[in-house]
Amino acid sequence: MTDTALPPVTAAAHPHPDAVVEIGDGTRWTAVCRYGDLTPGRGVTALVDGDQVALFRDDTGALHAVDNRDPFSGACVISRGLTGSRDGVPTVTSPMYKQTYDLRTGACLDEDTAPGGAPAALRTWPVRTTGPAEAPPGPPPPEAAEDRTRTRRRTLTEWRPEDPAFWESTGAPIARRNLVLSVLTEHIGFSVWSMWSVLVLFLGPEYGIDPAGKFTLTAVPTALGALLRVPYTYAVDRFGGRNWTVFSGLLLLLPTALMALVLRPGVPFATLLLVAAVAGVGGGNFASSMANINAFYPERLKGRALGINAGGGNLGVPAVQLVGLLVLATAGAAHPRLLPLCYLPLIAATAVLAALRMDNLPRGRRQPSVREIAGDRDTWLLSVLYLGTFGSFIGFSFAFGQVLQVQFHDTFDTPVKAAALTFLGPLLGSLARPFGGAWADRRGGARVTLTVFAAMAAAGALILVAARQGLAGGFLAGFVALFVLSGLGNGSTYRMIVAVHHARARTAVRAGADPAAAEAGARRRSAALIGLAGAVGALGGVLVNIAFRQSFLATGGGEPAYAAFLAFYVGCAAVTYGVYGRGRRV
Repeated sequence: MTDTALPPVTAAAHPHPDAVVEIGDGTRWTAVCRYGDLTPGRGVTALVDGDQVALFRDDTGALHAVDNRDPFSGACVISRGLTGSRDGVPTVTSPMYKQTYDLRTGACLDEDTAPGGAPAALRTWPVRTTGPAEAPPGPPPPEAAEDRTRTRRRTLTEWRPEDPAFWESTGAPIARRNLVLSVLTEHIGFSVWSMWSVLVLFLGPEYGIDPAGKFTLTAVPTALGALLRVPYTYAVDRFGGRNWTVFSGLLLLLPTALMALVLRPGVPFATLLLVAAVAGVGGGNFASSMANINAFYPERLKGRALGINAGGGNLGVPAVQLVGLLVLATAGAAHPRLLPLCYLPLIAATAVLAALRMDNLPRGRRQPSVREIAGDRDTWLLSVLYLGTFGSFIGFSFAFGQVLQVQFHDTFDTPVKAAALTFLGPLLGSLARPFGGAWADRRGGARVTLTVFAAMAAAGALILVAARQGLAGGFLAGFVALFVLSGLGNGSTYRMIVAVHHARARTAVRAGADPAAAEAGARRRSAALIGLAGAVGALGGVLVNIAFRQSFLATGGGEPAYAAFLAFYVGCAAVTYGVYGRGRRV
């Protein structure tokens, strides 16, 4: 069999986007894809008569087909190589040992022979296009180029974050763009979810709601948000990250509009409970956003990326509390409806941005399933640890303003005074989360999480003593410390989730498993656990508010609740040390 056949398509040919690309094996042609499916500068792999062929479309529009097997390593990786040119010659550089090949002839431009004395060259394959008539010479019409760009951005044709060459040349900019937009949309979701932590400060005596009723109003959206996190995690793979982000973002208009409609003196408490429950849809956005970003980034960068994504989203809590403080300080407590009205245009704007600039990852992956991880001990232990970190963060974020007003009523006797400090803890906790993820990338998630829980126990002891002694300054210092520590622990615990399953994948590969299958399984199970742990952690917000409600109802103070939190942090520290802190590199 010879390699001579039709020459590669030239730039002047300008094939139609729907033209069929065919590769010849010397006896027949094999159709592999449409010309418009190929992205300039990026290769794809095709199977031709049992052989793997790397197919490239260069920046001029020309097509090149070469053997996908690297002569020096024997690995079929050439399609993943970095394309470029050398002295005007189109080239591809192997991702293995970095030899560069002429795409036109297959000759190696760096060495003459491969190991064993074989020629250092890639076999070339004839390639042609057939089908629709060729487009006229020159650039395509602007509207056609815009349509193809828009389609390409909506659904990516391939995604290989663990491939260094692909990541540096293509993956990193796309992942960063999706991360930024994910942070924006998740941020608004957190603001809507936690809006009732501010609105209860507007509910004066004319609403007829006691402190226990206000704690209930903040617990209800937390509960629904927790329940929605599991299906929201699956929705990313089912509908696409971009598509689901747009839909779930627009869904936030419903609870926000309802708040603006019903908030007035005399409204029945049952109506407020129903509207508060609908706000729980904002809590689900976190799970889908984290599952989406988890799939975009390589394992070595997940801690930092997930920390930034979650921390930026968590900032929605102090943001809505600051906006609420602004409304209280200017319009007064008689105008709570101004707060949700401020967010309606922001919700619409972020949904539009997500629709225009975010991407869906390629379809065809198996969806994450709770059934795969439900019988795993690590699933529930890591969920409990996340309950201790994120549950504390979201629970205290919702309840802190009310706790200040009830525990130290003489000091914080007006909504403005309470709101002036309510945002501080959530703000610092949100900012700390990316540092927790990055710290865990360097030092190990278990080591960081253990340190966090030990410090949280100390902060809980300070709060308990300060509450009994009536020391407002010590009380505030303890709670601010808890917020910061819970933010650090949020990042490190999520890093542990990824690390546990990645370590299992490495073990499976050493035992003979296929590396690609093992990595795909680790990603799938990590995504499932991220959703489940996120749901369990959000339930902590419910438990915190219930603990405060019962504590204040039974004793008039929060000391029993503070003691319970302290004991729980000690237990979480013991679990972290006993299970993950002795020899397990997570």
